[in-house]
Amino acid sequence: MIRTGAQYRDSIRDGREVHINGERVRDVTTHPAFRPLVDIRARIYDMAHEAETQAVMTVRDGEELNAVGNALPRTQADWWAKRRATDAVMEDVGGIVTRVGDETVGEMWSLYDGQDVLNEVDPQFSKNIERHILKVLREDPFHVSANTDPKGDRSKAPQDQDPDMLLHVVKETDAGIVVRGAKYETAAAYANQAFTKPTIANWGNAALSDYAVGFICDLGSPGLKFICRSGFAGARGGCVRADIRDYPLANRFDEVDTIVIFDNVLIPWENVLFYRHTKAATFIRATLHRYSAFAFVQRTLKQADMMIGAALFNARQTGLEKQQAVQEKLSTLAVWREGINAHLTAAIALAEPSPAGLLMPNQSLLYTGRVHAISKLHEMMHIARELCGGQICVTPNVADFESEETRPWLEKYYTVNEDWVAEDRRKLLAFARDLLNSDYAGHRLTFQLFAQSPPFAHLAAVYRNFDWEGPLDFVKNSAGLSDNVINLDGRAKGDGAVTKWFSENMPKAAE
Repeated sequence: MIRTGAQYRDSIRDGREVHINGERVRDVTTHPAFRPLVDIRARIYDMAHEAETQAVMTVRDGEELNAVGNALPRTQADWWAKRRATDAVMEDVGGIVTRVGDETVGEMWSLYDGQDVLNEVDPQFSKNIERHILKVLREDPFHVSANTDPKGDRSKAPQDQDPDMLLHVVKETDAGIVVRGAKYETAAAYANQAFTKPTIANWGNAALSDYAVGFICDLGSPGLKFICRSGFAGARGGCVRADIRDYPLANRFDEVDTIVIFDNVLIPWENVLFYRHTKAATFIRATLHRYSAFAFVQRTLKQADMMIGAALFNARQTGLEKQQAVQEKLSTLAVWREGINAHLTAAIALAEPSPAGLLMPNQSLLYTGRVHAISKLHEMMHIARELCGGQICVTPNVADFESEETRPWLEKYYTVNEDWVAEDRRKLLAFARDLLNSDYAGHRLTFQLFAQSPPFAHLAAVYRNFDWEGPLDFVKNSAGLSDNVINLDGRAKGDGAVTKWFSENMPKAAE
């Protein structure tokens, strides 16, 4: 099933308790801080119905038409379709949105792969995840992911401080479990449901723990409170919202981060995915981004395109593009961008079957691609900032370009030639300022660094998924080391991913 934008808007008018800037929000679909993102999510729903984009945004399963982002990936073509749909959305809305559903529903597929682990806890939990994956396909909710806890004192076990610092179960009932605590979650205030799970392995180091709990949370549930950070485009109290022409990105794409308070919230048993079993929680944390990292990295690819476009336009309009130093900086941005692109492309080309029979992107290439994209983001932003020049931090706002007293002077000094008149130059500089130099830009940098997991966890994922035996085997043979050092008999020679591809796709050639 595919919903319409109107159906989505109606679904979040459920009386939920949302607060921002010290005020209670009565309708998130109309409030200025939330409406731009609600409109984007509604637009994505509507794209699935429009003749020009329906084929890109949907996939047919028998008689049913489903959203591409929600569909389980079973072939390389499925991944190419997901990638194309994400590009189509970003091109249509003209910017980057990180939390719109497709990038978080993949976390549930990791649970689908872990049904054997869930069966050790309770076979019902395995049935629950399968039912919820089908429910996402059939009902098309806006699905997000609740990960981060307030943390508290990490030198102490959760039981040794305020027990609510980490989300935990306080009671079991016939209807389900009752949970208390808090989670940070971007877009929760205007989403339908969240896959809620632990963020760190700090459950008391016991086989059973009330903190090792994962569930699907209906974000309209009684007892939930949403306390949201202020937007970067202003609009607080008597302060008007910043003009969209001065901050075009912050006004449209500032996704609202929220601390969600669970004040004795009932989670029905059919929504519980694992409970009290630390092995299940550990498995989830280790495999959580097996699929979802793909969409996350792809969004950084689009951010790279925005940075390159802004920097190149600025170099061209002032005639600096022909300078070797400028070309070197532009090429550095291009190398970073194409490195991200190469990792995404190769992750599909060398995709791997998952334990449950899905097709997951090549894990080593996907996770190394994430490190390549995110670890260099701050450096690339600085290069783009250099290329755009100091005018992104000194250019007056649009009001001065329109004022009768100041307009003639600004038209004189911001007009470069007959192709680049003052208004186009102002627009470009405002765009670059918001992309690279504003509060919104700083937030995007930090958000990307921590949105899936902190940098050390990015590298830990690489460590767990890299084929270490390949280099060891090569050096063992080259150095003539004995089997006492390591016995790798039975391992096929050469690059593991390439060898595996040939054995699966061209068995006769491999022989």
